[in-house]
Amino acid sequence: MFTGIIQTQGKISWIEDFSKFKSVAIESNLRNFDIGSSICCSGICLTATSIKKNIFTADISNETLEKTNSKFWQKGNQINLEKSLKIGDEVSGHFVFGHVDTTGQLKNIKKIGKSWMIQIEFPAILKKFIVTKGSISLNGISLTINEVKSNKFNCMIIPHTFNNTDIQYYKKNQILNLEVDMLARYAQSSNFNRR
Repeated sequence: MFTGIIQTQGKISWIEDFSKFKSVAIESNLRNFDIGSSICCSGICLTATSIKKNIFTADISNETLEKTNSKFWQKGNQINLEKSLKIGDEVSGHFVFGHVDTTGQLKNIKKIGKSWMIQIEFPAILKKFIVTKGSISLNGISLTINEVKSNKFNCMIIPHTFNNTDIQYYKKNQILNLEVDMLARYAQSSNFNRR
């Protein structure tokens, strides 16, 4: 489990294709984790399979490749990194599980004053979980939804978040990982089960 507060960014050093999965190497300044540790990589919970100096490797299954933007990852891409939450750690964002629901598409990004507004188009199947002032994980970043219109939502990005995450590299129509707030999922499930 994670908080959606990005600790650092990593750079993909290499990607290797196998028959049923990919292996990826990520260079970063992330410290104090072990082989077998869970690392949130742009919203995807991956397991560190090896660690050598400032590079760790992880495997990506076919199912993860199908449901996330990891299928588009290339050597040199910057990704958001966060180590797993420890009992007693501060939860500054919201509970992020690293179980990406699907992907969304960046429709607009523009600077407003010192901040940035981003607009994301999402699949209709997530509509019941996406609400104004609710939380969402976008490439592993905990964000507050400012506005929802049809199948698009807007978020405002403060300078700190812009400068310390991969948002600074976003381009229009980019595909991003989405994970809805687990509390919204449980609330929706509870309402359904009472009917």
